[in-house]
Amino acid sequence: MNGFHSSRASRGAQGGATLVVVLVLLLVMTLLGLASLRSTVLEERMSSNLLDRSIGFQSAEAALREAEVILAAAAPVFPPAGCDANGLCARPVATDPERWLDTAFAGWRNGTVVEPSIGPPQFIVEDMGQGPNWPLCDAEVPINPNCLKPRYRVTARSSQAGRAMVMLQTTYSGI
Repeated sequence: MNGFHSSRASRGAQGGATLVVVLVLLLVMTLLGLASLRSTVLEERMSSNLLDRSIGFQSAEAALREAEVILAAAAPVFPPAGCDANGLCARPVATDPERWLDTAFAGWRNGTVVEPSIGPPQFIVEDMGQGPNWPLCDAEVPINPNCLKPRYRVTARSSQAGRAMVMLQTTYSGI
């Protein structure tokens, strides 16, 4: 009977230590689970942003190619100043060389290739002139025939409010 009494006394002396250890382990496991969940949410946001940027890039590139097709098909008529409704812009002046950076600029033309999730891309075509005033063209004697071709700056953008915005730009040399 003495052995029974000592077993019972030791159980009473534990005083819930097992419960405390289990609760601490449960707290540690919960914190590890929350950290893992936070990491997963961050990775999901990063991959979503990458997808938005990729779709925006493809959409802007489609608008860029569309503008190049317009330039290749016919010699477009550019307005004497400013931009027209077709996205064709006169040669930039020194006081306003970068129209595409102006948030109030309204000369963008919508592209025909539309990605439903972001809407139509937009583009402008700027007449950059022709002649040997391009870098390294004036250094060649005789002048390279490519230096005498008209040049155009094509800028395309694709954006959606609160999402990725992509802007592409290329210089197109006329035929």
